[in-house]
Amino acid sequence: MSNSVVLITGALTGIGRAAAVAFAKKGAKVVVAGRRDEAGQALVKELRSFGSEAEFINTDVRKEDDVRAMVDKTVARFGRLDVAVNNAATEGAVGPITDQTAESFAATFETNVLGVVLSMKHEVRAMQAQGSGSIINISSTYGHRGAPYASIYVGAKHAVEGITKSVALELAKSGIRVNAVGPGPTDTGMLTRFTGTAENKAALVTQVPLGRLVLSEEVADGIVFLGSDEGRFITGHVLNVDGGHSAN
Repeated sequence: MSNSVVLITGALTGIGRAAAVAFAKKGAKVVVAGRRDEAGQALVKELRSFGSEAEFINTDVRKEDDVRAMVDKTVARFGRLDVAVNNAATEGAVGPITDQTAESFAATFETNVLGVVLSMKHEVRAMQAQGSGSIINISSTYGHRGAPYASIYVGAKHAVEGITKSVALELAKSGIRVNAVGPGPTDTGMLTRFTGTAENKAALVTQVPLGRLVLSEEVADGIVFLGSDEGRFITGHVLNVDGGHSAN
């Protein structure tokens, strides 16, 4: 990964932040994107402490002008784009289907699905110009199974996996690989919000055969693998990093 240029959306917390640190430690040049300037600059300072060339770009992935500018600034700064990690997501409104609204649907799908589509659109544009690249979309084990009271989030992650596989086929002969990572229940702020209580979180752990939550750093290891030369013949794949959660 040394000298590769990596762009990560939703990079300021959780899995995105862990991926940024993992790539920086491998010697990559890392661009982190998010909506909070102070947190973004603090992360850049941390990444540079590992010897990485790092930059922050304030980006709302729901807005195409922001996404276009994010990719263009990355290429202007570093000359190319080798790996893109599309991690920006929200858990949305957790609750029964009878409580869901057009607004709660749109709020989740605009970030989790439209954000991925817009990001890939412009990442692919940059990668086609150089004839190579690796895109990794962050899904979930709920991207290929169900979960009560999470229908909108689950639907969005199913969409991410379908889009990932379709674009992988579209680009198979272009030199651009497209994959996804499906984390199991991961010890992040999103999971805390998603479960609502310590009891609910503990109950979720009982569904993981390895008996604990996934760590963000473990998910990051899978992301780095898919973005590396070691993953050069993998495309259209969803890599589960879930402690056996999706095998249940």
